[in-house]
Amino acid sequence: MGHFTPLLISLNSLAAGVFLLSAFGLLATRQMQGCVRFFRIQSLAVVASIFLIAIEMQVSDLIAVGLVDLAIKPVLIPWLLRRYVREELFRRREIEQVFNIPSSLIVALALTLTAYFLAAPLPVAAGAIGEINLPVGVAGLLLGTYTLAARREAVTQLIGIFAIENGSLLAGIAIAPRLPLVAEMAFPFDMLIIALVIGILTRITHERVGTTEVGALKSLREQGAAK
Repeated sequence: MGHFTPLLISLNSLAAGVFLLSAFGLLATRQMQGCVRFFRIQSLAVVASIFLIAIEMQVSDLIAVGLVDLAIKPVLIPWLLRRYVREELFRRREIEQVFNIPSSLIVALALTLTAYFLAAPLPVAAGAIGEINLPVGVAGLLLGTYTLAARREAVTQLIGIFAIENGSLLAGIAIAPRLPLVAEMAFPFDMLIIALVIGILTRITHERVGTTEVGALKSLREQGAAK
């Protein structure tokens, strides 16, 4: 596979770039549908990178991981969210968040630069192709964490958790591409269960309370405690 390595590295760089842009997109969009769309794009970029590393390093287990991720993240999880979350949330024009978009993008840029410094001392077992994924994966992890903190809507916070997992997977495969298949398969199925449970809880909460904004739910709880 040596003579294909430059092509694989170039394709992986493209996938990593799409991954990072979609992480910024999650912070920049105010629409629920936009968040789901960027999560799909990010997940497809992760899957593409997994396949490229599997081809370059000839690790058949990664092919299985990529196929499972392809079925769960861009397909099943968005379907579960649309199936169990009320349509009103997806039609809402804007989602409340702690900071405005320009401030969030500045923070995201600072986190991305920080990720490159944090990733520098970490070992890379996936060769040259992994050297691209490691800092981008760490950046995705930090940006997903910030997305989780900056959003006030429960479903978008859930997508932030999934973005954290995407970043962890991208960085983890760069560090240890030959992990046992069972260990690598655990995370996608955990995400599927989380999406199902949170989707159902969000629907029930919205039907009974009328909102799924975390701040509003906290206020309701405090009012109930005061009574």
